[in-house]
Amino acid sequence: MTVQQIKQRFGIIGNAPALNRALEVSAQVAPTDISVLVTGESGTGKEIIPQVIHQLSSRKHGQYIAVNCGAIPEGTIDSELFGHEKGSFTGASGSRLGYFEVADGGTIFLDEVAELPMQTQVRLLRVLETGEFMRVGASKVIKTNVRVVAATNENMISAISSGKFREDLYYRLNTVPIQLPALKNRKGDIHLLFRKFAHDFAEKYRMPAIKLSDDAVQLIESYQWPGNIRQLKNLVEQLSVIETIRDIDAISLSNYIQTKSEGTDIVLRKNKSEQDFSERELMYKFLFDMKKDLTELKKLVVDIISKGGNITLTDGQTAIVNKLYSDVESDVTSQGRSLPEPIHNVEVNQPVSFEVHQEVEESLSLEDREKELIKKALEKHRGKRKYAASELGISERTLYRKIKEYNLNDK
Repeated sequence: MTVQQIKQRFGIIGNAPALNRALEVSAQVAPTDISVLVTGESGTGKEIIPQVIHQLSSRKHGQYIAVNCGAIPEGTIDSELFGHEKGSFTGASGSRLGYFEVADGGTIFLDEVAELPMQTQVRLLRVLETGEFMRVGASKVIKTNVRVVAATNENMISAISSGKFREDLYYRLNTVPIQLPALKNRKGDIHLLFRKFAHDFAEKYRMPAIKLSDDAVQLIESYQWPGNIRQLKNLVEQLSVIETIRDIDAISLSNYIQTKSEGTDIVLRKNKSEQDFSERELMYKFLFDMKKDLTELKKLVVDIISKGGNITLTDGQTAIVNKLYSDVESDVTSQGRSLPEPIHNVEVNQPVSFEVHQEVEESLSLEDREKELIKKALEKHRGKRKYAASELGISERTLYRKIKEYNLNDK
């Protein structure tokens, strides 16, 4: 089957060379039982590759099971994949078949495979090498004949270096690597995808399809699309529902996407190593530094009041005062007024009266902030963890663990 035929059969849009190469490799490995690892950024459509491989293989009449490894709680994932025996753990009122037993003769797609716990990685490695596994709580070995296709958006080399993922399992899964390109690297496909989604939503909501003006086309092609195809699809749905005018220009479109500001892209979601600061951590650091400056300023004012006269500022104190002066000056200048020259020494000749008040400090604990953000995300999405996890930029399994850790089940 040619690449063009694969696109028509599976509804794949685009002509980017990297996309064509990925489909070409998929067709070549489909007749074999070789393990495949699909990599690429989140939202690039990695889930279509396992379907192509399965449907073009001799296993097409067997079971195809897609498993989101990041959405299954760590305590139950072994049972989900390999099954369990009655009484093997609390709540196991009967025996259960796992996905590897159900999909015997078929294909299993392990999405977000980097989220697998270490003990599950050991079990998976044994299945890949010997085709054998045991149910949780059992001693009997079960044979299975399953094709495994895995996918991840993580940097697997970094995951191995940090001890998160087994190196031997990585090389066993990565027999044939398939890389899907990010949408920003498929500029010629962006407008094609936009028109496809516009047509689909026009049919879904029974309304005329939206169209882009030339300047709007230039805007979407120059945008970086951190959320890739998923973000583009969500954008088209918003425009289709919200905009009353069907011809969308660049001005209308810019209200829905973040563009470059001062030469820096606003990244909605990013992969990071343990050493990197997250966006929230940077915000907390900024607030902490600002609070520290204000504390220094308070001490300075108290010194001036207590001495009741001249006081010479240190270089650091002068910098703080003049920074505040600069901020105020910019606001005042914009109103057509002016301020006196910046100060270097503060002189107080008149007695100053002030009222002592108690200040309630806001918690800057990262744990408190994280807990509050999780609660808000769950409230916003009415307890739907899948959407809350997407909003927070974490996996469902991580969100599940955090909910248990902070005891938010009944919140």
